[in-house]
Amino acid sequence: CENILGRLEAFPADGRTIEYVNIEWHEAFKKLHKKTTDAGTEVGIRLDDSVLTRGLYEGDVLYADDERIIAVHTPPCEVIVVRIAPDHGFMTAKVCYEIGNRHAPLFYGNDEYTFITPYDEPMMVMLSKLHGITVQQKTMTLNFEHRICAAIHNHHH
Repeated sequence: CENILGRLEAFPADGRTIEYVNIEWHEAFKKLHKKTTDAGTEVGIRLDDSVLTRGLYEGDVLYADDERIIAVHTPPCEVIVVRIAPDHGFMTAKVCYEIGNRHAPLFYGNDEYTFITPYDEPMMVMLSKLHGITVQQKTMTLNFEHRICAAIHNHHH
């Protein structure tokens, strides 16, 4: 698979079998993958540099022929949901700085006071100590259309 052919919801299935290949959140911005679909089909994925900034989204179609469609599935993962108290909106900059300073990916939540980042115990502890901030560990699928940074890099010190 060398291209993203479209989105599954806009792709004509025409009775074809749909197979899913799991791409974890930390793999979404890699160019090369060797995977197996949920139906057991081995898949080699080689994408161009555009994936480094766009990433692979849930429902991206990577392959299609007369019998089969292969699409991306992003499995749920552990995340930290960060909620800033509305009367502490000034803490938004602090939360975003601290998460970015640790090179962690950052996503918009459901409203202007909520942010999401992949779970990391030291991050959870640090954020829970900030005044006016509540944190919750949760399992969910990250929505890359809500990412704040241009690229995701899993970088640890």
